[in-house]
Amino acid sequence: MSVLNIVLVEPEIPPNTGNIARTCAATGARLHIVKPMGFTPTDKHLKRAGLDYWHYLDITYYENLDDFFARNKDGKFYYFSTKAPRSYTAISYPDNCYIVFGKETKGLPEWLLFENPETTVRIPMLTGIRSLNLSNSVAIAVYEILRQWDYPELQNFGRLREYDWENSPSQG
Repeated sequence: MSVLNIVLVEPEIPPNTGNIARTCAATGARLHIVKPMGFTPTDKHLKRAGLDYWHYLDITYYENLDDFFARNKDGKFYYFSTKAPRSYTAISYPDNCYIVFGKETKGLPEWLLFENPETTVRIPMLTGIRSLNLSNSVAIAVYEILRQWDYPELQNFGRLREYDWENSPSQG
């Protein structure tokens, strides 16, 4: 089974983290949260955004970045930042990698980006735009990695409630 790890460093906005938790639940990704957080795990906005998917989560909390790196010594880390030198699609992501995102207001610490230029990536956007929403950025990254992995263990088909795709006019 392939494993994708999503790391949020000091998240500040509960609905963003709730939406990211929902993405984790839908894709089987593990969620790692590095404190301090701008809210508590019982925040009603966090729970509402994550809906009823909390029981699907594999979530780990860390006291700070030192604690995170100490507990994940052999990790393959990819840092997402608007300050990065290359696009996130220029990387081939290995199984069990960690994709790391910073807090909404400041992103990741610059020292961390500077020390890891080969694994620091960006999502392209127009000049003058500060950044995308954190939960949108995580979803973009997650689905690019899963696309590269050919969507392991994910359902790749849908069903209509009242109709059968096999009997659609285009199939006739």
